[in-house]
Amino acid sequence: MDSSAIVEKYFPELNAQQKAQFQELGNLYAEWNEKINVISRKDIDHIYEKHILHALSIAKFQNLSGKKILDVGTGGGLPGIPLAILFPDAQFTLVDSIGKKIKVVQAIVDALGLENVNAYHQRAEKTKGKYDFVVSRAVTRMKAFIHWVNPKIQSDNPNDNSGIIALKGGDLEDEMAEIKRMYQEVPISKYYSEPFFETKKIVFVPF
Repeated sequence: MDSSAIVEKYFPELNAQQKAQFQELGNLYAEWNEKINVISRKDIDHIYEKHILHALSIAKFQNLSGKKILDVGTGGGLPGIPLAILFPDAQFTLVDSIGKKIKVVQAIVDALGLENVNAYHQRAEKTKGKYDFVVSRAVTRMKAFIHWVNPKIQSDNPNDNSGIIALKGGDLEDEMAEIKRMYQEVPISKYYSEPFFETKKIVFVPF
């Protein structure tokens, strides 16, 4: 398995507790993945680069400190759990329609002692509350996704930079043309030098 050193390489400001939590996170995923498949088997050896560091690219794009974040279709807790470690003063709500995945998320959250995460077995549409940001990783096409989460995003303050931050890959031109609204596309290779990130992107849809 690759190591948490790659996280420390790009986030040198981590404190001792965060370093320990990131080290433990890889072990927890390896352990749980044996029981419930939340990460593809071939990827588990590259958990830090392909999943944890990938999730943390959102932090390179947007400071989430003090914000309320909804992670829709979180699967095994990505991108929400790594971001919750990085931003202990932000509040994270992780939802997924598959119960056994949320069971894994809850177990990992408990093991890491993360007090800023709530995990629920439900669909995005049923989630209560308002959030500064909705995050996701390749859940569905953006047009459908906006429809699901539109009512969840609070934009009371026009100066607030709220909206959807999605991790996607490949050519997004057709998909993003469907939404008929402004968006920003940022190559993750801007932040990380590993070849894996050459085709990966952050898509921000402001609200």
